[in-house]
Amino acid sequence: MHRVVILTLDDGCAAPRVPVLACRDALRAAGAEVDLVGAGSDAEIDAALAADVPDALAPPAGARPIVAAAADGQVRAVVRRLVRKHMPAPSERPAGLPDDRTLPDLPPFGLLPLDPTGPDLATRLGLPRDPAAVAAAVLGGQVRRFDLLRNDGGSLTLDGVLLGGSDGVGRAVPFRAAINVDDAELSSGREQLLAAVVANAAGYSDFDGLPLLVDPRPTDGVLDVAVALAVRRRRRVVVEVRRGRGRAVAVAPTADLPFLDDGVAGTLTRKRTWWMERGAWGVYVPE
Repeated sequence: MHRVVILTLDDGCAAPRVPVLACRDALRAAGAEVDLVGAGSDAEIDAALAADVPDALAPPAGARPIVAAAADGQVRAVVRRLVRKHMPAPSERPAGLPDDRTLPDLPPFGLLPLDPTGPDLATRLGLPRDPAAVAAAVLGGQVRRFDLLRNDGGSLTLDGVLLGGSDGVGRAVPFRAAINVDDAELSSGREQLLAAVVANAAGYSDFDGLPLLVDPRPTDGVLDVAVALAVRRRRRVVVEVRRGRGRAVAVAPTADLPFLDDGVAGTLTRKRTWWMERGAWGVYVPE
């Protein structure tokens, strides 16, 4: 018999949301044992994920978790805890780990969006939204793996990072930052930028109607980067977009720089580097 843990992340609702109950009922109808677990802290997420097991001990020997999330940042929080749990020490690099990876494949989980419409990470990754479809995918056991961006600040990104802010009327506030993708320079740090994006998927493809990225794919093993800046050409000012793709990107701002990382706001105060972990995390998908 399958055992499934539905992990509901704290989104301000005291009672289980309708999609959670529908997913639970679908699992039970298929003969699975189901535990509903709420988590509002890293420690509670860790406790809920304690039941996950290596592939060699796949269910029914162990539990299959489902993450019920209302926001992309909540999914990121779970993957961040999985990385922390399974990241090997530098002196204990697993044999056979690909050269472009620093961690082994993370255990897969099911992703249950709590917003019935999106758009969100589940939409951009082409994952099922219907609770019964999510339940069937978890019980079926087929996994699709996605790229992961890690950074030297100790965090990670599943979808993308939008760098830059806006004023009270929504206009972009120019900033300066040196941005390099592998060995290619997109910005020297002397030019004023309107926006910049580091992406794994398409969540930040546009900025205020301006196309920044062209078809970023979360399974191609490279990250996409774009910067937008205003340049004068003849007698008018136009917006120029510079794009790059590679394994790593370094961003060095000249002053505190606001950003959104998978929908979570922050401020970049010093140089930060993101790099690609190809196919590092996985989600159960329909057969």
